[in-house]
Amino acid sequence: DFDGNFSLVIADEDAILVVSYIGFATKELTVSGQATVNVQLEESSAGLDEVVVVGYGTQQKSDLTGSVGSVDGEELMDRPAINVEQSLAGRVAGVNVSTNSGRPGGRTSIAIRGYSSVNASNDPLYVVDGVIWTTGINTLNPNDVESIDVLKDASSTAIYGTRGSNGVIIITTKRGKKNVSQVSYDSYVSVNWLPEDRKLDVLNSREFLFIEEEQYRNAAKYDSEGFANGKYMDPVQKRRNYLVGNSLGNRELFDLDENGVPQPLYDVDWQDASTRTSISQNHNLSFTGGDELSNYGFFLGHADEQGIIKESFAKRYNVRAVLDRQMKDWLKVGGSLSYAQLSQGGVDDSNGSYDVIRRFVEFVPFIPYKYEDGTYGTAGDYSGLERQDNPLAEIYEIKRLSKTNSFNGNTYLNINLLEGLDITSTLGVNVSNRVNPFFESSKLRGGRNEADINSSESQFWQWSNLIKYNKQINNDHGVDLMGGIEVQSYDYLNWTARTRDMPDDYYEWNNLGAGATSRAPGSSTTEYQMQSYFGRLNYNFREKYLLTFTSRLDGSSKFGADNKFAFFPSGAFAWRISEESFLKNSNLFSNVKLRVSYGVTGNSEIGSYRSLANLNTNDYIFDGGRVTGTTIGRLANPELQWEKTDEVNFGLNIGLFKNRISLEADYYVRNTRDLLFDAPVPSTSGYTTVTRNIGNIENRGIEVSINTHNIVNEDFSWSTNFNFSLLRNKITSLGVNNEDILYGFKDALILRVGESAGSIYGYVRDGIWSLGEEDLAAEYNQQPGDLRIVDQNDDGAINGQDRVIIGKGIPDFYGTFTNTIRYKNLDLILEIQYSKGNDVFNNIRNSGEARQGIANSFATVLNAWTPNNQDALLEQVRPTGAYYHYYMDTRKLEDGSFIRGKNLSLGYNISPSVSDQLGISNLRIHASLQNFFLLTDYFGYDPEVNNYDGDPFSQGITYADYPKPRTFMFGVNFSF
Repeated sequence: DFDGNFSLVIADEDAILVVSYIGFATKELTVSGQATVNVQLEESSAGLDEVVVVGYGTQQKSDLTGSVGSVDGEELMDRPAINVEQSLAGRVAGVNVSTNSGRPGGRTSIAIRGYSSVNASNDPLYVVDGVIWTTGINTLNPNDVESIDVLKDASSTAIYGTRGSNGVIIITTKRGKKNVSQVSYDSYVSVNWLPEDRKLDVLNSREFLFIEEEQYRNAAKYDSEGFANGKYMDPVQKRRNYLVGNSLGNRELFDLDENGVPQPLYDVDWQDASTRTSISQNHNLSFTGGDELSNYGFFLGHADEQGIIKESFAKRYNVRAVLDRQMKDWLKVGGSLSYAQLSQGGVDDSNGSYDVIRRFVEFVPFIPYKYEDGTYGTAGDYSGLERQDNPLAEIYEIKRLSKTNSFNGNTYLNINLLEGLDITSTLGVNVSNRVNPFFESSKLRGGRNEADINSSESQFWQWSNLIKYNKQINNDHGVDLMGGIEVQSYDYLNWTARTRDMPDDYYEWNNLGAGATSRAPGSSTTEYQMQSYFGRLNYNFREKYLLTFTSRLDGSSKFGADNKFAFFPSGAFAWRISEESFLKNSNLFSNVKLRVSYGVTGNSEIGSYRSLANLNTNDYIFDGGRVTGTTIGRLANPELQWEKTDEVNFGLNIGLFKNRISLEADYYVRNTRDLLFDAPVPSTSGYTTVTRNIGNIENRGIEVSINTHNIVNEDFSWSTNFNFSLLRNKITSLGVNNEDILYGFKDALILRVGESAGSIYGYVRDGIWSLGEEDLAAEYNQQPGDLRIVDQNDDGAINGQDRVIIGKGIPDFYGTFTNTIRYKNLDLILEIQYSKGNDVFNNIRNSGEARQGIANSFATVLNAWTPNNQDALLEQVRPTGAYYHYYMDTRKLEDGSFIRGKNLSLGYNISPSVSDQLGISNLRIHASLQNFFLLTDYFGYDPEVNNYDGDPFSQGITYADYPKPRTFMFGVNFSF
């Protein structure tokens, strides 16, 4: 039964009992006439008997020939998070989970074994209970997850063919258990705040006014003509126009001190004013049970994550029901239905360049949030400043919402025709509806309100039919065959409505028809279909020699008429050396397995219709009216075909001292060819790009996972997990001429043969021209105090020809180090995350260190060049329009390496004697501190950042990113 009690009728008194359980070492006991036998199993660190989910089936971990990483649901709950992606971070070697923002939801991206595509998607394939989730898994409740299995090498992913090149994440959700009825409740409350040591150091009011005076003093040097013509006003005199009682109609911002010098009335720390200590909560309730023929589960969940920037949040509601029923001895049916609603309120835009967080740096501190009359303070209240609203006003007067309603369902039937022969048919559906309303109030500096609603709906269905045959022959040969046919269909519809100048801000986006200035609506639709045939053969001889062969034939509507179908084969071999006679009884080696695999996978994740010439509509004014015309919008490419990835993998599994120490290591080489790329074409054609198959990318890497059970006894245990991933990414070809391709924010990224696909392209800064270098500086139209850029080609000019590769966003290596200590009912978990070799290009240094007088700056400008400070890193302060150089240079490039205190948690399981008195079967309380330290040389909030959604090669490119909170969490779990 559930408590482990058992009863057996045994004829032979010398019978041997074999007791096993997933995650524990199998134990054998001789009955020897005993009427009662007590068994205590020891935890098995290798988990060789553990069953893992692979494509369209399951296997014992000991029988795997490919590279598969596994995480069970209990491990995920050691570090609770609002979404599954964040929970997965650091759990599996070779899986780089980047939480690129501190905003609720996290802007998380996942890369398995690097990036293998440029224009096609680099996201892994998500499969939940056998059904592909096309919209990602951000609506999935982590508490509903039973296990996650990550397929990494081509041998394991080739069964998914065109979807497998970026790895596959297979999620199995919780279901009911036979003969066990249980009610469970899990909950936590967290407190989140901006760590004081990560705040940005910006100028306060007095420091800003000092810099304003300094740039005025230097104006004659850098703009002598403008200075002579009165272009610049003495800021000390200017402030007298904003004095209390004598503001000349302006806002009162200054008052005179005892020396008659204007001093600021306000000194606002905009980071403190705009952030908060937020409270988040999460609640989950489940009802599970079953009998001999059926099992059921009903799961409810609610998460409310409040961001540390005011008005930002993410709320999720989940409901899920599952039922499995053995209808006949030969027939089993079942299914699940789930609904999720995810609502998010944001304060940052897609790339950070025009949002609240940039205002943390640039909005001046001597203008208040509100004046006594209730109006907002704006930069227009003081002459000479760039017109912008204060960040707190933007928080309250600009609303960015996103609401997603997601419905997912699947049903299956399993027919057992003969012993070992089964047929399974599964039908799955994903339906998602998204609404993204936006509103900007007329109370902001523009004085005009505007609103828009962007909505979309997607529908996906998948029908899979499998036949499986499993046969053991003479205890020597094991054969496992699987074949299948699958059909997939997807369609998407998007529509947008916009308006401006509504008579009242009250309407927001709820009455777009009230706008006096209508803007053209928009809509688009797309769809695709796939048809697939696949099979797999697993063979083992005496559990020592293991072979796996898979193949898949995929057809997609996205490609040219003659290239719709492609074939993806793979093969793998594993040798369990520990089962050989010379090692079988070894006291040192408990498991040794060598693995080698090769396979081909594909990528079809581009937009539909790229092989066809598309029609676009354009409007223009004719005879006083708006007229719409139709043009060809894209060139056709009937030869467009699949992007393909070839991968070879060498693996080694070792278990020592009865698996007290276990190691798993892999070396892989992945080559992606026929890259799907929007290649440039001569503009004389009337077009700029056409989608083609050009170029290759290579990824090489090493993955190592080490698990050790350092101490194991009845009352105390200590285990350690260390994983390490090393990655080298290189572009090996780019089209016919291998020409460089620039892209990203201000062309800060480059694709170049021989270099990493995430390479950062810019100028090299070489200090500041000093006194005594006047003549050399003059050759570049510079003078002492100006920025010195390396002239790479020595042509006497600084221009685009002097840009070079200065860094990359992809780390050299990364991983986690976790220790788990248990003493009786108490457990302690310490998790450390690390990353080395990744660079961050911090664009906000461009505006935060070179716009004196019109906006606030980082405090670093206080140490700018002067005749007495010639070793400074920053050029001499001067008016913004007086020859400042906004180079995308190495000053903005920073080492993004870090070591992070990911999680420190303490839990206590209440003893059964206490919990029984409360009428519950188990009771656990726990507390944790997440992101509790960060060691890095990075200047900004956090080096794990990407402000550009959907572009994996922009990892490490940021303008102004939402800070990551430090979190204290307290939770309780119980069941009865």
